[in-house]
Amino acid sequence: MTSAPTRAAASAVPLSDRTLADLPTEVSVPSYDRAALRPGIVHIGVGGFHRAHQAVYLDELARRGETGWGVVGVGLHSREIGEVLAGQDRLWTVVERAADGDRATVVGALTRYLYAPDDPEAVLAALADEGTRVVTLTITGTGYRIDAHSGEFDADDPHVARDLEDPGTPETVFGYLVEALHRRREAGLPPFTVLSCDNMQSNGAAARTAVVSFARLRDEDLADWIDAHVAFPSSMVDRITPNTSPEDRDAIAEATGVDDRWPVVTEPFRQWVVEDSFCNGRPPLEEVGVQLVEDVAPYETVKTRLLNAGHSAIAYLGYLAGLRTTDEVLADPVFRTFLTRLMAEEIAPHLPEVPGVDLDEYQATLLDRLANPRMADQLARLSRRGSTKIPSYLLPSVRAAMDAGTPHQLLCVAVAGWLRFLRGHDYAGEEVPIQGPRTDLVPVAQEAGSDAAPLLSEESVFDHVGRDPRFAECVQRALSALERQGPREVVEEFLAEGGDA
Repeated sequence: MTSAPTRAAASAVPLSDRTLADLPTEVSVPSYDRAALRPGIVHIGVGGFHRAHQAVYLDELARRGETGWGVVGVGLHSREIGEVLAGQDRLWTVVERAADGDRATVVGALTRYLYAPDDPEAVLAALADEGTRVVTLTITGTGYRIDAHSGEFDADDPHVARDLEDPGTPETVFGYLVEALHRRREAGLPPFTVLSCDNMQSNGAAARTAVVSFARLRDEDLADWIDAHVAFPSSMVDRITPNTSPEDRDAIAEATGVDDRWPVVTEPFRQWVVEDSFCNGRPPLEEVGVQLVEDVAPYETVKTRLLNAGHSAIAYLGYLAGLRTTDEVLADPVFRTFLTRLMAEEIAPHLPEVPGVDLDEYQATLLDRLANPRMADQLARLSRRGSTKIPSYLLPSVRAAMDAGTPHQLLCVAVAGWLRFLRGHDYAGEEVPIQGPRTDLVPVAQEAGSDAAPLLSEESVFDHVGRDPRFAECVQRALSALERQGPREVVEEFLAEGGDA
């Protein structure tokens, strides 16, 4: 984030260890001796989400006296964040933006930041250090190089081939992890746990597949040792954290009195569910609200089928209706009723019972989060990658409803909204933002017009459910209605039909 400071930023207190005592009393600052923090975690991918999520939990642990879980941050692609944080003694401000006001907290859990391309050996040394017991990852779902259909690691990736040729100066996250595990094995040290914190289902299994597959390309014995001794727990993460803009920075400086060159803006809600499977000890995360569980899968199911499916359900219909943010959609009583009933009547009845999760309360919380005008999410962002989101988030509920013989017409309207969106233009002929791996579906949608069949026959997206007449006829009816009238009117029409399938 590079821009000249505004007058408000210039009058605020520059963030550093030395100035913590000078910050306004309303700003929560670290209450612990940061010099006493011992690094026990290496985190790869120090972006906004990590700084608003995992690092906040670890900062809270340090405030409770747990000083053995400081974080060494590693960047593979961003030198700038390291430079900004270095100028602030590795401190940053997290601003929780609620509908009724902000809460600012300075986070101090980061002990070092290493930009890997500048010093690969320093990163390897940190990973191989006996004090490192957990390595956490936020490298995005595509960073695991796992084929979505085969579930196999992409061994043909040129960066992977390069790391195999020169393991001592890796470029990929897996090159670093495997070389560090090799060094620990050679030194007789126990391995570290690899904990994925990426927003994807079965992220622990994906991390295991990627790391073990990479290791097998290098050394069969090493791969077997990693597979047998390294823990790869799954986790589920949830906190809306948009990119921080220069305008956000200036507003934060004016509102809080903190001159932070790269603060993080987020919502008050947060959730972290972690499979309690570690191979070399773990921080007592349960003390700061993390749910340590035996199986993360049911928590993932609830989140993906309600939150992620809800995002997709409103993104396409809302955008075509001329709305641009989630709070605008939730402010419309027709669309709010649509999302409320979609979750309560067609999705929630088919969800598993999850310990500690009240489904009615969870749905109400989701509606409040999406309606928060101060944390509005862009529908254009939520509409990306529809060809992967529809089968992952919406179709499982369609299958469950059809198997149970229960209503699913609102789910069909949501799917039809995506098919109409794929035409590439709205009702005024203006271009809509289509981004994702299957842009080749756009000409198919344009050629098909109001005929849903060509798209529903795309097995890579719809599998066999696209050929099921109960689903195909329902989607066709919704798409035909969207051809005649706008999304709001179609939603209203389908809502009026009540529970009829």
